[in-house]
Amino acid sequence: MKKQLILFLSLHSLLFQACGQTTSSNSKTAKTIRMKEVLHKPENPYYSNTDTKKITISNSEWKKVLSPDLYAVAREADTERAFTGAMWNSENKGTYYCAACGNLLFKSNQKFVSSCGWPSFFEQENKESITFKPDNSYGMQRIEANCGRCDSHLGHLFDDGPAPTGKRYCMNAISLDFVPDTK
Repeated sequence: MKKQLILFLSLHSLLFQACGQTTSSNSKTAKTIRMKEVLHKPENPYYSNTDTKKITISNSEWKKVLSPDLYAVAREADTERAFTGAMWNSENKGTYYCAACGNLLFKSNQKFVSSCGWPSFFEQENKESITFKPDNSYGMQRIEANCGRCDSHLGHLFDDGPAPTGKRYCMNAISLDFVPDTK
């Protein structure tokens, strides 16, 4: 499965590099336009890396388009086991999206390697990308972090992160899609 994902991302990277266009405003100047890297999930009609409009989908519909593991985390606020997700200690450069709807969440320059066992970020990409609500489950007081577009559970926010924010967005890796930079 991991090899298939790497092959899929590599082929998409080559495809998007080949799709770059050159335009010129006059004969002396040429400008290369790079297309934005995006993921496509044909089995999920709600997935878009460019649409930022809020969506409200029933859980029965989400169950049809998400894998059982992603559904459990994203829609039922389950948590993957620590140190099991592929991205918890990755330092690859790129962009992180919501795995359920494709909403832009983080850039790799906002990520840091923490010892908690889940991908951790000190800042979200924009103020609307993630929303928060109190989570008092399991006898703990935490802040739940949800996708700002589809309201899927991503993880939790803690006040023990690095400067400059002091925040740690502790995310479930299964809730994230990663697109590596092509530069």
